[in-house]
Amino acid sequence: MHADQVDISPAEIAGLVAAQFPQWRDRPVRPVTSHGTVNALFRLGDDLVARVPLRPSAAADRRDELTHEQEQAERLAAHLPLAVPEPVALGAPGAGYPGWWTVYRWIPGETASHHTIGDPAAFARELAGFVTALHAVDTGGRTWNGLTRGGPLAGQDDDVQRALAESSQLVDTVRLADIWARCRDAEPAATDVWLHADLMPGNLLVRDGHLAAVIDLEAVCVGDPAVDLMPAWNLLPASARDVYRQALGVDDAGWARGTGWAIVQAIVALPYYVDTNPVMAATARETLTAILD
Repeated sequence: MHADQVDISPAEIAGLVAAQFPQWRDRPVRPVTSHGTVNALFRLGDDLVARVPLRPSAAADRRDELTHEQEQAERLAAHLPLAVPEPVALGAPGAGYPGWWTVYRWIPGETASHHTIGDPAAFARELAGFVTALHAVDTGGRTWNGLTRGGPLAGQDDDVQRALAESSQLVDTVRLADIWARCRDAEPAATDVWLHADLMPGNLLVRDGHLAAVIDLEAVCVGDPAVDLMPAWNLLPASARDVYRQALGVDDAGWARGTGWAIVQAIVALPYYVDTNPVMAATARETLTAILD
């Protein structure tokens, strides 16, 4: 998927584990099928999972980012109504893999999809409950940091325009450009809140048709709450879209910004992954189709 991506085998993961965490050296290592774009996943026995960045880095700032991600997960978990990843360990660069990596507690469940969700309206309310709780966590005065998702949509315009130009054979970019312009210019958010910022179907786990966990807190940040409206288009059917909006109490400006963030994610992903990650490209197409409908 990425020019600087590396491949790592279960045997190499087993070697890293044995060298750095000998208490787990006898655990079987199994790769996890995933359509994610950032990490390769490996089960360590039944209750742990190693998250290994596809683009390794041995830099100290990468170590600090992963440490911050784990600390963030621990802080937020106490305020959330559903399971989120529980950090267990931080792995260092070693033989077979030249970067920092992490270990979390394994959370069982199926990826959210039209096939695994039971009642879409009930699922929309469950997801809204999680998002409401996350947005209510005290930010301690933090505001958008100028780098992550959650700032003014105008700052995404160059990337969106470039992706639209690259996608003219993939989607109705003329209509999308018009919708994007209206969303980009919507009234800004009044306050910044804690965001998951990457509520893609692959980050929502389902058990028995219900939302059971929200995973991958790597993108968690503070910013515009509209960012977490993306599932309205990337996952929920039209019949549940308004349920999600009403449960979150979103006004017209917020809904427009949420539409804008869904466009940002999908239109940038579509041309980038169209040949290398069919699942991500299909999700992007579905998102944009929902917006165009």
